[in-house]
Amino acid sequence: MTGMNHIAILPILIPMAAAVFNLILGDQRSNRRIVGVNIAFGVLLVLVSGLLLTVLAQADTAAAAVYPLGNWPVPFGIVLVADRLAAMMVLTTSILALAALVYASARWHSRGTNFFPLFHALVMGLNGAFLTGDLFNLFVFFELLLAASYGLALHGGGRNRVRAAMHYIVINLVASFLFLIGVALIYSTTGTLNMADIARAVPHIAGDDLGLFEAGVAVLGVAFLIKAGSWPLHFWLPNTYSSAAPPVAALFAVMTKVGFYAILRLWTLVFANQTGPELAFGQNVLFVLGVATIAYGSVGALSSKALDRLASYLILVSAGTLLLAVAYNSPGVTTGALYYVVVATLAAGALFLLKDVIDQVLPAEAQILAVSLELYGDEEEVLDEDQEVSRTIPAAATLLSLCFAVAALVMAGLPPLSGFISKFAMLSAAFSAQASPSAATWWMTGAMIISGLFVLVAMVRNGINIFWTSMPDDGLLRLRALEIWPIIALLTLCVLLAVFAGPAMTYFSETAAFIHAPQSYVDVVLPQEVAS
Repeated sequence: MTGMNHIAILPILIPMAAAVFNLILGDQRSNRRIVGVNIAFGVLLVLVSGLLLTVLAQADTAAAAVYPLGNWPVPFGIVLVADRLAAMMVLTTSILALAALVYASARWHSRGTNFFPLFHALVMGLNGAFLTGDLFNLFVFFELLLAASYGLALHGGGRNRVRAAMHYIVINLVASFLFLIGVALIYSTTGTLNMADIARAVPHIAGDDLGLFEAGVAVLGVAFLIKAGSWPLHFWLPNTYSSAAPPVAALFAVMTKVGFYAILRLWTLVFANQTGPELAFGQNVLFVLGVATIAYGSVGALSSKALDRLASYLILVSAGTLLLAVAYNSPGVTTGALYYVVVATLAAGALFLLKDVIDQVLPAEAQILAVSLELYGDEEEVLDEDQEVSRTIPAAATLLSLCFAVAALVMAGLPPLSGFISKFAMLSAAFSAQASPSAATWWMTGAMIISGLFVLVAMVRNGINIFWTSMPDDGLLRLRALEIWPIIALLTLCVLLAVFAGPAMTYFSETAAFIHAPQSYVDVVLPQEVAS
């Protein structure tokens, strides 16, 4: 992989260059060429991310692109590590970002200032968080993506949006403070912040320092759980996501997955292969939080009458499902979870965008959801009367209903689509891992099945309200091509993941095997003399 190591930094450099480009040119919201250049940056990022994943998929299972910044030796210098897990998350982020960017270019980018530089800065922070190999730079990229997300959460203005964004900012500032404390405690006991070096150093921590190290990990875990949207630290998420501008909310769908990624990475590197009370305690805590998060998200989805509010609670359901997979600590379950994180992220992003399109073409929905708006305090966006609308797409109502149906099937986990395949893979692996299914296996099975039922009921009810009750008498709907095509693209990818489930599952299985072999990660990142 030596010749391809430089590709690991490109998913960070491309959005950084895009942000700088927009800052140099200034605010030119009405310039269609500037909009086109921003979309070109998004396309380039998807191509580079796809190339990175392809190279890793064709290489050895334990291969990774390691890029030491400034050519400083590891573990003393900053290092980027693009393994299969990081490449998968970067490609998912890049695809979702491109879809949100194309959607925003229709009209949302002009609702406020500096949308494009903030958007690219957020993507840069997300990719950096997935690619970094040390905790301090994980903190740095966290702060970068959060700083950009603060501005994007406020994009478009409005009292409810500002109020929700203020809550979001305060909560994440507290999480960042906890993150920094946890990092300091870990460094004081291990003498390093490189994640591979931490995994090497933990077995050698002196007994007197072990309690301090575990306290640091616990504080760091709380910060990750806040960012992952875990119960009971989730209370900022539904209001923030449902109040944000639709393309912003769509990109926010991947932000909670950063918390999941950090938990999965550190858990498998440091604790998963150990024995003792620490492992059992960590598994039990993650398992309880996972079940509670699924339960809360499912009930919230069932009570939601607004589609954006429903999508926000579906993100909580996905967060709980992923926490359960981490707690189960099995390569087979992790395989299904990796499949699920891609599918759930793309489908949730499509659902946020779809809600905005439906609000435009079916204005009667606003009357039907009046109770929801009064209860939750959401504000309807005031659309410009002179907005240019593309020509009518034939059978537009059918197209919208098909998009909604695909999103519903994926999020509820019904066959034959990828949501079902991912959950079936997790449950099948859980039952196959033991001769006799444990109580944890039955709890996980019950949580997934009941949550799927709740989500299905919620989606069907919303579908009836939208497409049966609110449909115009003439059935004539007018859609912007720039808004409907990103939704179709995201949902098509969800369908293709089901069609090509075999090759996809092979990739996820090999990724899970590498994740659950922490020594392989250590050997790839650290020089031989340090690793030994």
